[in-house]
Amino acid sequence: MQKPDILMTKPMLPVVEEQLDEAFTVHRLHAAEDPAAMLGEIGPKIRGIALSWAEVNDTFLEKFPNLEIVSSFGVGYDHVDTDACLRAKVMVTHTPDVLTDEVADTAIGLMIMTVRELGQAETWLRDGNWTKKGGYPLSQATLQGRTLGIFGLGRIGKAIARRAESFGLKIAYYGRSRQDGVDYPYHASLVSLAEACDTLMVVAPGGAETQHAVNTDVLKALGPNGIVINIGRGSVIDEVALAEALESGTIYGAGLDVFEQEPCTPERLMKLPRVTLLPHVGSASQATRNAMGQLVVDNLKSWFETGKPLTAVPEMR
Repeated sequence: MQKPDILMTKPMLPVVEEQLDEAFTVHRLHAAEDPAAMLGEIGPKIRGIALSWAEVNDTFLEKFPNLEIVSSFGVGYDHVDTDACLRAKVMVTHTPDVLTDEVADTAIGLMIMTVRELGQAETWLRDGNWTKKGGYPLSQATLQGRTLGIFGLGRIGKAIARRAESFGLKIAYYGRSRQDGVDYPYHASLVSLAEACDTLMVVAPGGAETQHAVNTDVLKALGPNGIVINIGRGSVIDEVALAEALESGTIYGAGLDVFEQEPCTPERLMKLPRVTLLPHVGSASQATRNAMGQLVVDNLKSWFETGKPLTAVPEMR
């Protein structure tokens, strides 16, 4: 039986590529000397795409008239125009659940690092200041007594909330609607949530609906003891407004794992003393990335073997 032709947009983990090569005829876009010429030649043959950080829209889809499925690596899929895929009758899958715990652990770690300035304290030690200048200055913020407002109470948001409860934090949330079976206080607007908390955890997906949702008004409502943590998407926060709020003392600090223009990191944020920055490592453990990659493979296999995916994005269900 002839193997289905699929396209791989960027390199994937060896364990993933090995399985894809075994089950499919794989065309590697990233290895092509002339990607445009390659797509012109093989586009009509492609029935599936193993997607990693490439934008999928009407223009992209036009190149693949026989495409059936886009199997995307990652839980977020704001780089995929699902409306365009629906029009083209192309299934879209992602990799939820397998990274939930890892990202939630990272979120809690980043929150503690930011509140207690642990990254800055380590730099103090590594630079020899402990012996030259004495102990690191006392951190002016504490985790104790804080209220955590979660923007985006999905799978990851709930996992973060459960962990935060064990630290004695009060929890509140904001999302598109109040959720059944959730006892945390719900706020009908992001400004209202910010007014009610002093630690804002951003877990919201990217896209037009959430673009710069965390803006000047939200930061002002958060207040001078406020801390913003973002492990969702960089586009959700207006980084210029955030830098201004930090510089002026409108809020206290910030911890960011994601940025608007990755891998570029705003210089203004880099220079601020109560800001902790990570290079988008929320799910970046070998075990979790292996599980995510396996789900990319399994979605493609399931589709071509049964006509059904394992983890379709909500718009496709």
